[in-house]
Amino acid sequence: MAKTKREKSGSRILGQNRRARHDYEIIETIEAGIALKGSEVKSLRLGHAQLRDAYARIEGGEAYLHKLLIPAYSHASVFGSHVTDRPRKLLLHRYEIDRLVGKLEQDRLTLVPLALYLNGGLVKVELAVAKGRTLYDKRHVLAERDAKMEIKRLRSTYR
Repeated sequence: MAKTKREKSGSRILGQNRRARHDYEIIETIEAGIALKGSEVKSLRLGHAQLRDAYARIEGGEAYLHKLLIPAYSHASVFGSHVTDRPRKLLLHRYEIDRLVGKLEQDRLTLVPLALYLNGGLVKVELAVAKGRTLYDKRHVLAERDAKMEIKRLRSTYR
């Protein structure tokens, strides 16, 4: 399996959405910047982020990340704090947004954030163009994974 840009750079992961790989079939991943306030970045550096219910949407030609929960930074003043679940703008090139709009409308796909990470001091989001899985598909994937693990275990014992 090919390594993503995030894995190659050796960046620090701030938060992950592990449930997304179970609920969705990942078709493509995209790295995007995210517009944040200072107290949000400080809170993220402490590892406080919740991506479980988050999703991305393209509105008015711009991409936004909704329902990303970043708790308030404990040392920020009342005036320097932020709204915890506001929509956050994703920083993508125009051609990337146009390509995503075409895919999302044509193939009935969705944008799901997989991870938040630091890359050279900047906070990045790994977005996935994904298709939702049905309950049957989820069971099938789990059965395949268990079978592969069993084969791997048996091979290691006979060598």
